[in-house]
Amino acid sequence: MKVYKELRLRPGKEASLQRFHPWIFSGAIAYKPEGLTEGETVRVLAADGTFLGVGHFQIGSIAVRILSFHDEPIDAAFYERSLANAYRMRFELKLVRKDNTIFRLVHGEGDFLPGLIIDIYGETAVIQAHSVGIHNDLELVITALKRVLPADIVKHIFYKSEGTLPYKAGIFPENSYLSGGIDVDEIAIENGLRFRIDWLKGQKTGFFVDQRENRALLEHYAQNRHVLNMFCYTGGFSVYALRGGAASVESVDSSAKAVSITDQNVILNFGDEPRHNSCPEDAFKFLKQLPYGEKDLIILDPPAFAKHRGAINNALQGYKKLNLQALEKIAPGGLLFTFSCSQVISAEQFRLAVFSAAAISARKVRILHQLTQPADHPVNIYHPEGEYLKGLVLQVD
Repeated sequence: MKVYKELRLRPGKEASLQRFHPWIFSGAIAYKPEGLTEGETVRVLAADGTFLGVGHFQIGSIAVRILSFHDEPIDAAFYERSLANAYRMRFELKLVRKDNTIFRLVHGEGDFLPGLIIDIYGETAVIQAHSVGIHNDLELVITALKRVLPADIVKHIFYKSEGTLPYKAGIFPENSYLSGGIDVDEIAIENGLRFRIDWLKGQKTGFFVDQRENRALLEHYAQNRHVLNMFCYTGGFSVYALRGGAASVESVDSSAKAVSITDQNVILNFGDEPRHNSCPEDAFKFLKQLPYGEKDLIILDPPAFAKHRGAINNALQGYKKLNLQALEKIAPGGLLFTFSCSQVISAEQFRLAVFSAAAISARKVRILHQLTQPADHPVNIYHPEGEYLKGLVLQVD
């Protein structure tokens, strides 16, 4: 077995690991060896020398991300077992279908692989490393991926970590194709709808895979409604609304490029669709100018308002202001799909912000659905921080 350097914790700091939480914070460490480099695999011991886990060391408040609570090597066989387990679950969820070629294969801690994200788009797998340890193990991950996934499912592998690795690590990899070259089909299918995926320059891995089931729910409610999709990005909700029979759909995003891709996705599925209109505009400005009652289904899916705990208060004010604007403008009987993807904002905090907006608007508001991320974005029960996507469907009179 490969010999790893060892970290030792302070007395009493082993409790969270004994409850299988995968993070060790820097303040819990009593001893670390000389010459330990960021991304290195380490064995973690309790103060009395008891083995606790194996993981990747990193510089920062989270000092170790645990990959295994068993005393085992983190090698090609480890990643192959982990990816095989992840793929088996997606297959059992019936996400691997001809009419659905978009799904998340690996969701970090939710798949017991902290720091690793793998999204599948048609024949392309997009890998993101959120830790130096995963970046260092990239070849092991790729080898495992090629062994686990059938060749007819993934023919191309794209590495996109230039914006996800810790800045302080000084690693700035360029987005790059690792397998299959760059001549790939950029069209992938979600629930029978086609989408052009910009994994090269798009946000995250190129598409918001986590909203798949919430888009399908919106489709159910869209018939004959006048829909406003704020922060539309590449138009996922807009395309589903159109298939659901919406009377009209307006897609708004501050990014002209995102609006352009939205237009392409609408054309890809419906051709020249007169029911759809797009607008590159700031969301708050657009809502302020929106006439009352013009829209009776509004989607608010903004980017994360808070990426660290110091931004929580400002973020909550932002959610309150945004939802208030929508509640003041939506038609009676309208539906508001509102979301937060900020990990540091709890479901209770988000709901309170929306409640505050509803109270100020003085409208009758009912919660029809409480939404979260889909099953291919699982939450490790020992890591509740992984439940990042919160959503409410409100009926407004």
